[in-house]
Formats: sequence, structure tokens, C-alpha cells
Amino acid sequence: QVQLVESGGGLVQAGGSLRLSCAASGRTFSSYVMGWFRQAPGKEREFVAYIKRSGDSTYYADSVEGRFSISRDNAKNTVYLQMNSLKPEDTAVYYCGAKYFTRWRSSLAKSSNAYDYWGQGTQVTVSS
Repeated sequence: QVQLVESGGGLVQAGGSLRLSCAASGRTFSSYVMGWFRQAPGKEREFVAYIKRSGDSTYYADSVEGRFSISRDNAKNTVYLQMNSLKPEDTAVYYCGAKYFTRWRSSLAKSSNAYDYWGQGTQVTVSS
């Protein structure tokens, strides 16, 4: 069982930055691929980024590539999302998820339906 708690959301002007954190419980954090997803009002939850277990590999949605950076600290059981050059269209509730893979499949790492555990979400609002 893994419990996830996101923090760091808030209101920021366009062009600004925020750093989200997701703290995980349990001693098996390093066994999980971690992903960030977001959901805007009236829209489906969409993939933002994922990071593999050791942190040596990351992948981003085209919409955030070059602006967002995902990282993890396995000693602190925490995954981060650094968001720079924020745009109004980045406004959403941001969720972190944990996925245990018995066999790696990148398509699953980008699918919200595949994740095993979720946090409660943190609101990010970008004003124009």
C-alpha cells in the first residue's frame, strides 16, 4: 500500500514558476514508476510526465516539454515537478500517481488508467 500526498500548488501569473511535491508513505517507493497527471474542469485526466524507478529516465507530454522537469529523491520518498514558464492552459488539478511494473511498457506509464495509487491532487491556477 502506498499513500501519496501532493503539495505546492497555488496561484501564479503567466510566465511564473511552481514546484510541486508528492510525498509517499511506505518503504517501497523506489519500486514504483511515478507519474504526474493533470485534470482541468470538464476535461479528462491527462499525462504530464513520468520518471522511472531510479530516476535515470523521464518522459514528458509535448505540451510541457522544455518547461517542466520531473525528479525524485528515493531517500526522501518524494517526487517533484518543477514547472517553469507557466501558461493559463496549465491551470488544472495536478495529481501524482504510482505504478508498479512487473514488465516495463511505456504506453502504460502514460495512461492514468494503469496507475495503482493516486494522491488527492493540488490545484494550480495560472492567471493571464
